[in-house]
Amino acid sequence: MSAGPYTLSAVLGLLILAILAVRAFIVMRAERDDRRGSDPGTGHHVLKSEYFSGMGGGQSREYKVPRDPQEYARLFVPKTKDTQDPKDT
Repeated sequence: MSAGPYTLSAVLGLLILAILAVRAFIVMRAERDDRRGSDPGTGHHVLKSEYFSGMGGGQSREYKVPRDPQEYARLFVPKTKDTQDPKDT
């Protein structure tokens, strides 16, 4: 009895999938205790964004992001908040 061409492909696919699953498990265990981001506090983070298009052109910009989560959330609320949404009229 010989193995068909699909059997070899299936075994190879399952082997690759198993290797990827083991690698993902190892990475997740290694990064489990590493917290992303920063602790809340006072002050700001300064983020720099630079873009160079070549030939001497480009932009450089700095953004200040508050470390306090409540202050950060307030940035997304409009300063002039209408009591009635114009879409409702």
